[in-house]
Amino acid sequence: MVGLGDSNSSCNNNNKAKDKKRKKKKKRGGSKRKMTAEQTLAFKSVTEWVYLDHQNSSSTAALSSWVVDDFGVQKSLGRGMEKVVFELHSHSKHSDGFLSPSKLVERAHGNGVKVLALTDHDTMSGIPEAIETARRFGIKIIPGVEISTIFSPSRNSEMEEPVHILAYYSSCGPTRYEELETFLANIRDGRYLRAKDMVLKLNKLKLPLKWEHVTKIAGKGVAPGRLHVARAMVEAGYVENLKQAFARYLYDGGPAYSTGSEPLAEEAVQLICETGGLAVLAHPWALKNPIPIIRRLKDAGLHGMEVYRSDGRLAAYSDLADTYDLLKLGGADYHGRGGHGESELGSVNLPVLVLHDFLKVARPIWCGAIKDILETYAEEPSDSNLARIARFGRMGSFRGSSPLSCGQDFIDCCLSSWLTTEERQNAEFEAIRLKLSYISIDLGEVQAPIGSK
Repeated sequence: MVGLGDSNSSCNNNNKAKDKKRKKKKKRGGSKRKMTAEQTLAFKSVTEWVYLDHQNSSSTAALSSWVVDDFGVQKSLGRGMEKVVFELHSHSKHSDGFLSPSKLVERAHGNGVKVLALTDHDTMSGIPEAIETARRFGIKIIPGVEISTIFSPSRNSEMEEPVHILAYYSSCGPTRYEELETFLANIRDGRYLRAKDMVLKLNKLKLPLKWEHVTKIAGKGVAPGRLHVARAMVEAGYVENLKQAFARYLYDGGPAYSTGSEPLAEEAVQLICETGGLAVLAHPWALKNPIPIIRRLKDAGLHGMEVYRSDGRLAAYSDLADTYDLLKLGGADYHGRGGHGESELGSVNLPVLVLHDFLKVARPIWCGAIKDILETYAEEPSDSNLARIARFGRMGSFRGSSPLSCGQDFIDCCLSSWLTTEERQNAEFEAIRLKLSYISIDLGEVQAPIGSK
């Protein structure tokens, strides 16, 4: 039997436990409040772009029912309302991911992602499949790529450091695509030589890994990377897991580490800018000496850097972004390998003001790239120039009605899903539409988009 004194003690303990739990919850999640006027306008602008394909989406209505927590993450109070999640860093089997682009999109949808950037290493070959699958799930795809580069502070090979640059393009893809593809192909060729050298070094370390094992894991047409070598090591029983493979052999400067034929980081940033893309420094926390790298890349045209991770914003890198006037972004860097060490798709909370700043910089760049690609077709309405428009576009939804009455109808279909009404009401786009009003388009004649194989 419990006495009165014990009962009071028990109540006090319960109250203390509840207070402690309440404080912990408040500290972790933050207090929720209505969006400020600035956040409301930013959210309206972001969702307008996200839901271009279905302008009447309930997600753009009743903004007053949305709240934000201390990190600026949008949350819904009413039924049927959706959180707007951007995932800006992901990989598929077209580089070193474990999932096909289709499965990646499907998983992103399951996690509530509304905008997904596929950023495979040194290739954009998975983008068409991702876009086609995304149509079924109502997800917007940002065509992207993560470019492997080298930073050399003084042309001294001992001081060189690997640097990865993320590129984000418009729905129409890069301008001067062939030039970019040649640039990426040279890097991929270097990745083959690099992986072979890693296997050779492992063999000399008495680990008889077979090259055929690595290429089988990578898959047909995929340039092998360190992760493929690590997976082969695990399967062969030379290490217990991927973490051990990297910790013992494949880390930067490790006994089996090797470099490829990566271009200078500045060259990659410049090419991204010249081909209508947004250039962002990936995972700067992995760099040994980030400040001189950020400074030089900013001079080359760098637009932003990753500062957000699934565990929050990294204050030191956020301060660096402020110092050099760079966008603050972030993503899961998802590969689909599983385990507790990997962030899940959509797990990085980007505040609505951050998303607004991202699109405020990106959209004029993307708008210019779309204009250049359409203008090229208007000047020379050839099948090859039409294929450039169709490369990453949603052509499947138009093919059933070919031939369209005129090129103007086709361009209107494209632009309505690529640009806002305000962006479309541009004198240059009107001039392009006028030129194409006399051209008939048969989409059945369009060949497979370049880079879609």
